[in-house]
Amino acid sequence: MDHRSGQKSAAQYLYPPLEPFDQKVMAVGGGHSIYVEQCGRPDGIPVLVVHGGPGGGCSPAMRRYFDPAVYRIILFDQRGCGRSRPHASVEENTTWHLVADMEAIRTALGVDRMILFGGSWGATLALIYAITHPESVAHLVLRGVFMMTQAELDWFYGGGAGRFFPDLWHQFGQAIPEDERGDLIGAYHRRLFSGKVAEEMRYARLWANWENSLATIGSTVAAGEGPSDYARAFARLENHYFVNKGFLQDDGWILKNRHRIEGIEADIVQGRYDMVCPPVSAYQLAEGWMNARLNMVPMAGHALSEAAISAALVAVMDGLKPQ
Repeated sequence: MDHRSGQKSAAQYLYPPLEPFDQKVMAVGGGHSIYVEQCGRPDGIPVLVVHGGPGGGCSPAMRRYFDPAVYRIILFDQRGCGRSRPHASVEENTTWHLVADMEAIRTALGVDRMILFGGSWGATLALIYAITHPESVAHLVLRGVFMMTQAELDWFYGGGAGRFFPDLWHQFGQAIPEDERGDLIGAYHRRLFSGKVAEEMRYARLWANWENSLATIGSTVAAGEGPSDYARAFARLENHYFVNKGFLQDDGWILKNRHRIEGIEADIVQGRYDMVCPPVSAYQLAEGWMNARLNMVPMAGHALSEAAISAALVAVMDGLKPQ
């Protein structure tokens, strides 16, 4: 029996901790440098891990979803976050810059085709990259699907999720004057980019922890808490992307262009009770896509770290190993 089966904590489903065999900082233009690392098998099956946010950054735990004897695991911090510099910068930081960065990583590392492994905003970016460069994608593994639509933003920042978490929604909204609450994304934008560090930090923590508080079914995180340095990059970048509608040409762009990737096989892992990215997006993405398999995980929310989500993702990656 697999040593990860039948366990209840996420860590017990994962492979042992790894150290990178390669770490570098790549200059990608516009004054930006991005952090890139590799671990696992140097000549293995390449898989590019695409973190969420925007602005979340990668973490050592993200290395552990893949058999290191099989996979060449590539992680990177997107512009403005994690170990990439300048920190929390939104200058020359758009979806299309990130797609170009991913292509630059693939080229620099000599990769022909790669698996894309992304959740939440990472799923969004993986889909957009695949639509733009379908010939470079071997497989898509997506979690907690977000398709950068107005309906999804309205759900999370317009009161939909707040109906389930009225106490936390009240804390998130009451920080904004009542006459500005009709557009919380815009109201937070003015404060996150005010140029006043203390104000930016305060609203960054509120922004980041509204999302963190809803990430897991059992979460007890209180809005308004959390490390401010991480929160500032996360909140500023996420808000910047949302104010600009993901820099996509029109609403529903991903579904409108899905035909470009329907020849690629995809595995979609979605928490049934995901309050951040509701399951309807994953369902719509998979519907009619013959090469896509949707696993709706019962009693699971949004976070990568939830045990049932981790178990499902490890099972997908184990299932992609050569037989």
